Amino acid sequence: MKLTDLVKGAATVAALGLSAVAAQAEYPEKPVSFIVPWPPGDLEDVLTRMIADDFQAEYGVAAAVVNKPGGGGGPFPGAIEVANAPADGYTIGSFVIGVPVMGHQIDIPPLTPAKFDPLGIFLTYPFVIATSVDAPYSSMEELATYAKEHEVALGHFGDVLTPTQVTKAFAKNAGFEWGSDAAFDALDCNTLASGDADVINTTLQLILPCLDQVKVLVSITDERIPLVPDAPAIGELDAGLNIALWNGLFVTKDTPQDVREKIIAVAQKTMMSDRAQAVAAETGALVYWQGADDSAARVATDIATMATIGSILE
Repeated sequence: MKLTDLVKGAATVAALGLSAVAAQAEYPEKPVSFIVPWPPGDLEDVLTRMIADDFQAEYGVAAAVVNKPGGGGGPFPGAIEVANAPADGYTIGSFVIGVPVMGHQIDIPPLTPAKFDPLGIFLTYPFVIATSVDAPYSSMEELATYAKEHEVALGHFGDVLTPTQVTKAFAKNAGFEWGSDAAFDALDCNTLASGDADVINTTLQLILPCLDQVKVLVSITDERIPLVPDAPAIGELDAGLNIALWNGLFVTKDTPQDVREKIIAVAQKTMMSDRAQAVAAETGALVYWQGADDSAARVATDIATMATIGSILE
């Protein structure tokens, strides 16, 4: 073989190697989709759109939220789309707790075994248990005592939601039963004023306009909500039920680390921005950035907590 051929071959190999490195360093080089498995308009959608906007501004590629509604209890079509997409960071999931905690445990083959790693959790929904200001109880302990002798009707958004399950498990552990319970499309002060429910498991933002007409008995969050600081978080009353409805960013498990870091850098900055924190101030939501390792530990803890709740409700 001629020396010139050897030189050409070495140059070709070197060029290929440099091309591969350059290709990896170029992420993102095409549009990125953030998949939200819910209709547009709620807190996770609003905040994820902020992340997408900042991602586009930072990296100069199109980034958009794609809503793929599918129900809180599965089959999570949005999550399935993320699971089936290439592990290249161009399809990112913005998921509530149910997807990574329960999705691979409820007979959804595309999500089994567990397909996702968290990049970070950024939102805790401000779920609370509330009642009318003139109700004959002002705490969960007083409610438990009252409900042992009287019928108390509970309103919630559906049995599959984590806050509803926590609410029912608390009653079991506190030794009382709800006189009745029903799912509602909307739960606000009108629900209480009309007598459709005595106690509602709802989000704080829905009762903020009439907060002086209700009593917040507890928040189903992992820390107190600043807008109602006197209401304890559920874990303060029952440590075994210390869980919340949260949302985070997830990618498939084979996604390269450098790609993950680029997504995280933008999302973390977005959550600390004034406009994201304004959402927290206006709604009572907890908006923050919990890193990948802590988020993974939180998912593992929540899987165990949901198993405990399941055994209580059985």
